[in-house]
Amino acid sequence: MSPTPTCPYAIAAYRKQAGAALILALVLLLVSSVIAIAATGQARTQQRLAGSLRQALLADVLAETTLRGAEWSLWTTAVDTLSSFICGDDGGQHACYRYDRGSPVYGPQGVVTQFRDGSGWIDAGAHVYKGPSDTIDYTQLPHSGKAARNPVFIIEDLGVEEPPDTMGGPRESGAHGPGTTGPENHSRRLYRITARAVGTNENMLRVLESTYAAKTQ
Repeated sequence: MSPTPTCPYAIAAYRKQAGAALILALVLLLVSSVIAIAATGQARTQQRLAGSLRQALLADVLAETTLRGAEWSLWTTAVDTLSSFICGDDGGQHACYRYDRGSPVYGPQGVVTQFRDGSGWIDAGAHVYKGPSDTIDYTQLPHSGKAARNPVFIIEDLGVEEPPDTMGGPRESGAHGPGTTGPENHSRRLYRITARAVGTNENMLRVLESTYAAKTQ
């Protein structure tokens, strides 16, 4: 440690040097604080982006899973007959609605219209999807896969698929011929499936649709 000068001029110069060092230290401290604040803000932004991406992926996966689950229900029911899969104006047991533009459910405030086009979480008139065995509660899964709500879906019966050639031309791949195994002896109904799902935050909403042709004997 250098001794404090005793000369008046030296004392004044020393004090000026000490004051300059203090100002320089304060400037460096200010710059360091600004850099630290900027780095912290960037880290928070990156964390929020990562969290939003994870929520979006979770909502997408749940919506896709729900579509496939509804298609599976249609396929397994249609293996023998569609008589147990009843669609009507009120949705019935499976939230399956018969397509009819004149029905109240297709009006501006109708159940189907609101479910397909409405904003925010809507589950009125829909079927809650809890996996193929109906035993999975997606709101109770571990944190990485936990959803704010269980996904839901509705099904619309669009009617019988018309063949492209009614004069006996090909309808689909596979063998043609008499009996009960040829494609000519089967009919298919078209269904539109709409699924809604959210991530860990209810504001991260996904609405997906698919069209599925189920064959009936």
